[in-house]
Amino acid sequence: MNEPGSRIDLSAGDQGRNPGSGSHEPKPFLGVYFKCCGVYGRVYRNQRQDAYEGRCPKCMGQITVGIGPGGTESRIFTAS
Repeated sequence: MNEPGSRIDLSAGDQGRNPGSGSHEPKPFLGVYFKCCGVYGRVYRNQRQDAYEGRCPKCMGQITVGIGPGGTESRIFTAS
């Protein structure tokens, strides 16, 4: 077993749906490598749908990634 916050599985499997989730739509997320602590995590779209927001799972450093026209199709990013 890994230490808490040391590693997060970013595989989406069945288009990011959890088994047994029924008709629930998967929540959009970005995979982020947090250089500060050398760990991966997910950041999820906020309620206003204008940015992805989250925290490093180890040091709790905050990250915000804006959503706008002309964006990118990339789903994995590195945060310094």
